[in-house]
Order: sequence, then C-alpha cells, then structure tokens
Amino acid sequence: MTPRNIKTLFDLTGKKALITGGSRGLGLQIAHALGEAGATVMLSARKQDELDVAVAELTAAGITAHAFAADSGNTEGAQALAAHAIKALGEVDILVNNAGASWGAAAEEHPIEAWDKVMNLNVRGIFVLTQAIGKASMIPRKSGSIINIASIAGLGGNPPFMKTIAYNTSKGAVINFTKTLAAEWGQYGIRVNALAPGFFPSKMTKGLLSQAGGAEVLASHAPLQRIGDDEDLKGAALLFASNAGKHITGQTLAVDGGVSIVAGGQRRVRLRSPPAFAGADSSPLSPEEGD
Repeated sequence: MTPRNIKTLFDLTGKKALITGGSRGLGLQIAHALGEAGATVMLSARKQDELDVAVAELTAAGITAHAFAADSGNTEGAQALAAHAIKALGEVDILVNNAGASWGAAAEEHPIEAWDKVMNLNVRGIFVLTQAIGKASMIPRKSGSIINIASIAGLGGNPPFMKTIAYNTSKGAVINFTKTLAAEWGQYGIRVNALAPGFFPSKMTKGLLSQAGGAEVLASHAPLQRIGDDEDLKGAALLFASNAGKHITGQTLAVDGGVSIVAGGQRRVRLRSPPAFAGADSSPLSPEEGD
C-alpha cells in the first residue's frame, strides 16, 4: 500500500455521517468537525426547530447538512431514523451516538420511570440504532466507524452531592458496549470507539457550573486548568472517524483536561449548596449535551 500523507488520512470527502443529539452542544461540535473534513452530515434530535438552526449554521460554514427529527429513545424512533438516514444519504459510513439524558436524584428516591428514561435513550437507543445501521449499511459493505459518546461519569463514581446514578450507570454501559461490539464487529471492518468528555459548558451543565462557583472553580481541579470548549472534541472525533484511526477500535478516550487521571478528580469539587436537578436538561453531571 502506498503510504498516505496526514491530510489524506484525516480526509472525509465523500463520507456520510449520522449524528444523534446533533442540534447543539457536543453533537453539533462533532458535526462541524466531520463536515469540515469533507463529510456530508445528517443531524438528529427531537426538536425540528433546533435542527433547522443547526443545519443553517453548518450550511453557512460550507458543510452539506441534513436533519431528521426523531426520538431515538424508543425502538420505533431509532429504527425510523436509521431507515431515513440510509435512504437520504445512500449509506452511513460514520455513526455518532451522542444523544443522551440524565436525571438527578438520590438512589433511594430515584424514580423508576426516570431510570427507564435514561437507560432507554443512553443504552437501549444506542443499541437499536447501531444494530439497524450496522445491518443495513456497514456490515454489507464491511466498513464503518461508530463513535459512542460516553462520559468520565462512566469511569467511576461521584462525590456524595452528585446524585446521578442512572446517568453514571448508563455511561459505564456505553463503555462496555463499545468494547464488546468492537470485538464482535471487527471481522466486518467496523471500528467502534468511545469519547468520554469531561466538563463542557452546555445547557445540561449550566446548573453545576453555577453551583460550583463557575467554570474557573471546576477548571482548577484539572491538570490543564481548564474545562472543555467549542473545539476540544473535534480532533478526537475526527481521529476515530477517519482513516487516521483505522487501527484503533474498542477504545475509550477521555477528553477532560486530565481530570480522570488525578486522584480524587472531580470528587474534590465542593458545591456551595446541594442543587436540585431533574430531567435531561438540568443534570448535575452530563458532559455531553443530548437532545
């Protein structure tokens, strides 16, 4: 094989990418990354108006973008999304499972319906959509890259004041799902990897940042002395999506400024007062912004 230069290895010209939870936050950041590298992107989220704004933003940046509103937290929604994406794009080369939800409650009081809400979107939805895209598009062509958005919350527990047992459990499941599927689908030339973001400013982390005294306080606990910004996931996502990462599979990469490698890590953070959190849009620890 003739060696390719680095620009060629990272080039996604002609590739088609589907990104769930892509209307804002980290999903939209990843859409920019893949689109800037040449991919055509399709965004999915529940709210069409937010998707329209995101598509306009990407289009203004010179990226070919489409959108489809769907709730990937239920089987029918995830399967409909897969069918639409394949029909509209012709094939899906890159699948980014980013949509996610969280719920803040003490374990002994955690509503069962809230547990199910988190698990259905963060775990079941990923499985259903990935299975559908794999069977219809990636396995037949023996090619594909799947990027699951996990979290540093899936790498360990929380300090006592952060009560997000369903979210942490779901992200731990995403990490093991990534390893298991990578081992099983490697025979088809499909790579499966995960990104584990740390703290990024988002709608979901707004409450935590406020309670912690601002981004500066959280940043002080990271070796790099900062939290994530609007471009910090772009390079990692492009590595996993492109031929530059063609020999990487089953891996989880923490993008957190080093928080996860420091003893105690996020556990040293002390909030001013215990926050009250509930629902997907107000989680105390949801580094990725789902829909």
